[in-house]
Amino acid sequence: MSMREPADFTSALYLGMRHPGHALEGWDALTLGKPAALYDVPGARAVAESLARLQGSAAATLLPSTLHLFWDLFGMLARERCAVLVDDAAYPVARWGAERAAGLGLPLRAFRHGDTAALARLVGYWRDAGRWPLILADGYSPGGADCAPLGQYGALAERDGGLLVLDDTQALGVLGRHGGGSLRRHGIEHLPVLVGASLAKAFGVPLAVLAGSAAWVARFERVSDTRLHASPPSQAVVAATRRVLRLNALCGDGLRRLLAQRIACFRAALRQGGLACDGGRFPVQSVPLPGRLDLAAAHRALRQAGVLALPQSKGGRARLTFLLRADHTQADIARAATALLDLRHDLRHERISGG
Repeated sequence: MSMREPADFTSALYLGMRHPGHALEGWDALTLGKPAALYDVPGARAVAESLARLQGSAAATLLPSTLHLFWDLFGMLARERCAVLVDDAAYPVARWGAERAAGLGLPLRAFRHGDTAALARLVGYWRDAGRWPLILADGYSPGGADCAPLGQYGALAERDGGLLVLDDTQALGVLGRHGGGSLRRHGIEHLPVLVGASLAKAFGVPLAVLAGSAAWVARFERVSDTRLHASPPSQAVVAATRRVLRLNALCGDGLRRLLAQRIACFRAALRQGGLACDGGRFPVQSVPLPGRLDLAAAHRALRQAGVLALPQSKGGRARLTFLLRADHTQADIARAATALLDLRHDLRHERISGG
């Protein structure tokens, strides 16, 4: 192992935002011992309103995590006469919420990612059965999947009095005007959309936000199980989110430009060396490995070169995935590219094996 500090590409803090305790406002207690249904954490309402404006929504509410959010949201929606139609690239946490709705009696069907024709057929089928469409998708799905045609999804939902539910965790802070996410990026603020997202990626805060129309958000807050039975976000997390909103207004666009430069440099270095890389202009970049290369051995060789990446295998296809951040240096990028090119060279000369 190199004695230098490793170049770490395993963290999804895309903008490099970290929130040490000394940078935050003080608080009297981490938790008030009261449910959010009874008493909002001080400052939480103002933070939610600011996050709603950032995303292009009328209203928002805060939750401890997207697991709380989607479990609760689909529990509420299970009371409706709708059918849950799931883009098969949707992230597991949001799907767990959809599966709760199915367990409570709603029909659930999946369709191929981006296949609007298949979605339109499902919408028509369930309309004839007397159910409106509840469409679930990711705002952005890393790993090579193309961005879903969210405008078409939302239009199909609107046509039949339905709703599009987005998991925007990857996009929030990275994509859209001022990092506002998928509504801003796709210009679909006017469509019937509820957006659930974690701030734990780009913004570095373990907090979830549900944003949408004032009517839907108010209804969610009235019937929410987690606002009644689970602890609300801590005062420390709310303070960190206030800091995020200030930083995003001051330097967020600059950090996003810097992140885009790092991604472009990484891809250009690999391209110049003849290596393929999936991920487009998003900070999750994956390098497919030849079938004969042992993934564990490749990961170990990279680590020995002082580069930390994520070994992944999906559908029998091995890859090394790099999560790029705005605080990566040019030296970090060059080190990762060199290690990958050396890895390919060693593979050609049969210097890497499992065991």
